[in-house]
Amino acid sequence: MHPPNEHEPEPEPEHEPQPDPESTPPPEPETDSTPEPEPEPTPKPRRRFGCTRLLLAALALVVLYALFQWITWPDVEALAADNPESTAFIERAQRRGVDVDQRWVSYGAISPHLKRAVLASEDMSFFDHDGFDDAEIEKALSEAWEEKRLPRGASTLTQQLAKNLWLTPSYNPWRKVKEAMLTRQLEEHLEKRRIFELYLNVAQFGPDVYGAEAAARRYYGVPASALSEEQAARLAAGLPRPSSWHPGVQSGSYDWKTNLVLGRMRKAGWLWKVI
Repeated sequence: MHPPNEHEPEPEPEHEPQPDPESTPPPEPETDSTPEPEPEPTPKPRRRFGCTRLLLAALALVVLYALFQWITWPDVEALAADNPESTAFIERAQRRGVDVDQRWVSYGAISPHLKRAVLASEDMSFFDHDGFDDAEIEKALSEAWEEKRLPRGASTLTQQLAKNLWLTPSYNPWRKVKEAMLTRQLEEHLEKRRIFELYLNVAQFGPDVYGAEAAARRYYGVPASALSEEQAARLAAGLPRPSSWHPGVQSGSYDWKTNLVLGRMRKAGWLWKVI
């Protein structure tokens, strides 16, 4: 055996091959491993949808109400030949258990004094207007403006008839609209004397007393055809307040109204020609 050669160089350590920079892909960028938050859901337009539903419901109610009014609307034209079986005011009294006194008579069976008295008390221009007394309405509004109060009533006989036959004594706007529409129909389909005849037969002349015939017999014991001028004036003077103003009542204001009606009757001689 040979002894080791002290001068023999030691072998160099092996080196790993260096990678080629051109063949090595670039390092991938570091990414955040935290998941991205999900987008919040878009809120639903609940308020808009709710308003739409309310509008549709309101529209449906209006349509139903209009349909109801159309179905139940009175046959005004039929009154040209037929007397109504009852009236809204009489039915209200009967529902309260009141024994109503009302009797139908023809236009010719009513005293001309009562016709003059009613016109003098309620509607002096009845045979001249078309259902609405524009001059009286303007006068009422002017007085209300000057006196800073609500306007007084300026209803014509035709308007009063429409209310008595089909409506209520309430003052809501829709009732006034219906009254105006029915008034127009009465004037279109009925002659003036027929409107007057109906009014004289359904107007309230005292507590539970409706129509000229019932009033004449209740308070004076005579038919409506036999009423005197003063008796007629007292009946007509109570038309604005029939529950408290009627023959037999002691009232200074009622007496004043009676004398006012008598004075108008005697001044308006032309009423004899139109009635």
